[in-house]
Amino acid sequence: MSDPDEKRLPEQRGEFPVLRTITTRWMDNDHYGHVNNVVYYSYFDTAVNGYLIEASGCDVRDLPAIGIVAETSCRFLRELSFPDTVHAGLALERLGNSSVIYRIGLFRNEEAAPAAIGRFVHVYVDATTRRPVPVPAQVRAALTALADGCAGTSPLP
Repeated sequence: MSDPDEKRLPEQRGEFPVLRTITTRWMDNDHYGHVNNVVYYSYFDTAVNGYLIEASGCDVRDLPAIGIVAETSCRFLRELSFPDTVHAGLALERLGNSSVIYRIGLFRNEEAAPAAIGRFVHVYVDATTRRPVPVPAQVRAALTALADGCAGTSPLP
């Protein structure tokens, strides 16, 4: 039985406040003719960091605190294959002092049901010492917009 106070996480395409477009590449397919499982994690990383750079207005690689991936998971539901277009839905599961948990849905072409649902955890650390620090203000502002559903839909360059 689920907790009635627990926030329901997005599952369907229309439930994600941000969609970012990713074009599959020929090399993403494996011998079995579908996108290899490890590539899904690359899509997660590309969608999250592309959103952060665009929404924060800065290159997050140049900040004194950087987001280190501490955990990822993926539930594979349907195949993706070249030449599909992937739409990566982003939502905020939790924003803490020094960490953020993203909910990511990967959608094939114009389908409403996900091909995959992922969880992606960033922990912010000092770029030099690698010790945990608060989420940088520019990033926190972008994440707050995502949580509030005020972030836009945009393609990746």
